[in-house]
Amino acid sequence: MTTLGYASEGPATAPPLLLGPSLGTSHALWDKVAPELSVRHRVIRWDLPGHGLSPADLIGPGATVGDLAHLVLDLADSLGVETFAYAGVSLGGAVGLHLAVHCPERISSLAVVCSSAHFNGAEPWVARAAQVRAEGLAKLADSAHTRWFTPGFTVPELIRDHRDADPGAYAACCDALAAFDIRDRAADIRVPTLLVAGREDPATPPSHLREIADAVRGSALVEVPGASHLAPAERPEAVLGALRAHFGGDTRPGMPVRRAVLGDAHVDRAQERQSPFTARFQDFILRYAWGEIWTDETLSRRERSMITLTALVAHGHNEELAMHVRAARRNGLTPEEIAAVLMQTAVYCGVPAANSAFSTAQRVLAEEEGDLG
Repeated sequence: MTTLGYASEGPATAPPLLLGPSLGTSHALWDKVAPELSVRHRVIRWDLPGHGLSPADLIGPGATVGDLAHLVLDLADSLGVETFAYAGVSLGGAVGLHLAVHCPERISSLAVVCSSAHFNGAEPWVARAAQVRAEGLAKLADSAHTRWFTPGFTVPELIRDHRDADPGAYAACCDALAAFDIRDRAADIRVPTLLVAGREDPATPPSHLREIADAVRGSALVEVPGASHLAPAERPEAVLGALRAHFGGDTRPGMPVRRAVLGDAHVDRAQERQSPFTARFQDFILRYAWGEIWTDETLSRRERSMITLTALVAHGHNEELAMHVRAARRNGLTPEEIAAVLMQTAVYCGVPAANSAFSTAQRVLAEEEGDLG
């Protein structure tokens, strides 16, 4: 192989999004985030040389972050990807910063996660490179969980990645970190930039991300509580939410309508329950039900609520009916109007269906009255 190894998911025609790993991990670092991002992006997760799927001989002693950035561009070229959004963790984030400074025409949007414009000088990395070249990775892998995660949390697969990495390639990546310092060029970054900090990250603390945010005009900073250095693995929901917002995943027209009709609490719960298994279905609902049907101004929301109540009664979907009785109230229907709709369903959908519907609606309206009281 002459290019980086990678894992790809999502539609080939979707906007490309490259995800970069931290030192010692593989593309598995993004396992809890990438499937959801792949709903709207062609996600390409690349591996550092000697890690995961990448051959070790792509870099050697004295390597730089610029060398890694060129390998990323070679990979993109081999896949026919001209411009792409990019997110990277730690060393992967440094690669993104280098690309944004030196190859801005290739980057449409950047997210730098638990990373820095510098990594506390060359000395610790020179020492680590020498240790790994002399002793291998076993000792470092044994302590990885304390450097990467908050106390009591770990991801065995990532620890195994660390242990299985090629020592020579790992040491070359340490050389790259030792030489990296882009603070004097950070202000040159013009692509839309998001900085994500783990609030409990000792390696690249929030102050490092704030330093970049202060330098990059128009950038945004998100701090993730309860996260250390590998936030995508430890707090995937928070990182996913930040990346979706930055890369456009939650700016679709359906989301404000969905929240207006169903309420923030319901939508937040639905998003928290989302998994790789349900991600495409949730995207389908958002695009079609909320982004096209409920946004069509031909009918008012009141009228749509009445139609929706009737359809749910007809099919006996009482759990959904309860949700949409609440939505109907939010859309301005009075209890008397809801009762009139259910009376209409008794004629055209059947008395037993309407009987169940009245029971459900009465419970919901009573709960609502209790909340108001």
